[in-house]
Amino acid sequence: MGIEFKQIELDSYINGKVNFLSITGKLEKDDYDLFVPALEASIKNHGRINLLVELIDFHGWTAGALWEDTKFGFHHFNDIDKLGIIGDQKWEENLARFAKVFTTAEVKYFNESKLPEAYRWISETP
Repeated sequence: MGIEFKQIELDSYINGKVNFLSITGKLEKDDYDLFVPALEASIKNHGRINLLVELIDFHGWTAGALWEDTKFGFHHFNDIDKLGIIGDQKWEENLARFAKVFTTAEVKYFNESKLPEAYRWISETP
């Protein structure tokens, strides 16, 4: 059994209006304590935000993490203008389609080879 590497990074640009979340590995419930407060502060300060999530060697969620993700989605249903998902797996592309149910945001999937296009798209603010 190999060692699973996990890394979570959150960066904000354009005065906090545009947020980049990079996730490697498998999300657990406690991981949401690392980035949700910063996203909520950005929403509080700017109203609707843009969020680009990059999935790198992503292994999904534990049940507790999936619940945290669902709560975040329902609580912030109207708080995201654009939601971009970057990945390299077909199921991640399907995840982007499924995410549309949980938000009023414009949702778009980008293959990891389209990273520059994803950054341009998410940075265009209304």
